Formats: sequence, C-alpha cells, structure tokens
Amino acid sequence: MSKRSFTPNFKIEVLQAWEDGSFTLAEIVKKYKVSEPTIRKWKYSFDTFGSEGLKKSSTWKKYTKDIKLLAVSDYLSGKYSLLEVVRKYEISSHSVLQKWIKKYNSHSELKDTSQGRTSSMTKGRKTTWEERIQIVLDCLGNGKDYQEAANTYNVSYQQVYQWVKKYEDGGDEALKDRRGEDDTKYVTSWSVY
Repeated sequence: MSKRSFTPNFKIEVLQAWEDGSFTLAEIVKKYKVSEPTIRKWKYSFDTFGSEGLKKSSTWKKYTKDIKLLAVSDYLSGKYSLLEVVRKYEISSHSVLQKWIKKYNSHSELKDTSQGRTSSMTKGRKTTWEERIQIVLDCLGNGKDYQEAANTYNVSYQQVYQWVKKYEDGGDEALKDRRGEDDTKYVTSWSVY
C-alpha cells in the first residue's frame, strides 16, 4: 500500500474540523479517510512547531550515535511508549526508532547518521560470482539492509540492491556476469527471408 501525501492546508482543514467540535474524531477519520494516529500526530506537530510542523521535510534528518542509544534505552526501559520516545527525541517517525531497536537487539552497532552520500552508495568494485551470492544471502539474512551489506563487503548500495533483485527473480544463476560472452550461443535458430 502506498503512502498518501497530504498538503499542509489539508492537514489544517482536518485539524480545524476536530478543533471546532463539529465532528467527532471517528467522523473525521471517516470523512477525510485519514487514520486516527495520523491525525493525532498532525495535532502534536502543529501544537509543537506550528504550521511549519505540518510541512513535509525534504531533508534527511541526522542523528548521533548517542541520541540513538538514548532513544533505544528509553524505549527498552519500559517507561516510555514508542510514540513518547519519538516525540522526546524528535525522531522523524516510529519506523526509524523501530529500525534502531532491531539493530540494537541484533547486537549491531548504532552509528552516527552519515553526512550526504557515503562512498559505499556510489563506488562499486568488481566481485566474483561466489562473492555476489554471499553478499545477497547476507543481505537477505539481515532483512534486506542494503547499506549494511554494502559497508561490510565494500561494494556500492546500488550493486547490492541489483544483486538481491536479480537473485529473487532468477536465483544463483542470475548473479553470473554474462558481459563479454558470445551472444550467438544463445541463438537457437535464424530465419532468413
């Protein structure tokens, strides 16, 4: 299911309908086709940051390792809900926090968010067929964490992504590098008219 994109004006209209008391929250959910948690999130953002809080952020939010560890620690303490931790540390979404928790619980290191594109996102290297299989299996075993696989094996994010896609479509054989092979061996018959 794809995420719908709402304009700040639409969000304000929904919040005003709730604020006016003309409709119950359940009626607003039905009328505007927006979930209750989403409306509550908009209200929190509006109350905290004003109308700027309702604008979609176009920048990548960066977090330090320390913030990530504090947020995970607070959640795992049981004293705070996921939503409370997200609000406390101004984390962009609950799914970001869930990813940190998963990483922490699997004993992977939480690191500072990278500045801009990392070299593993843009710089690839040559690999053997066996290496590609190993990288794909490792990536799939880690919940398709393409960036982690790219960092671990010193290849590009794009390479890992493409290999996983090929593997899922055609298995091990799809990972073979066929560049430079003689195309004529794949031709079964020629028709000349």
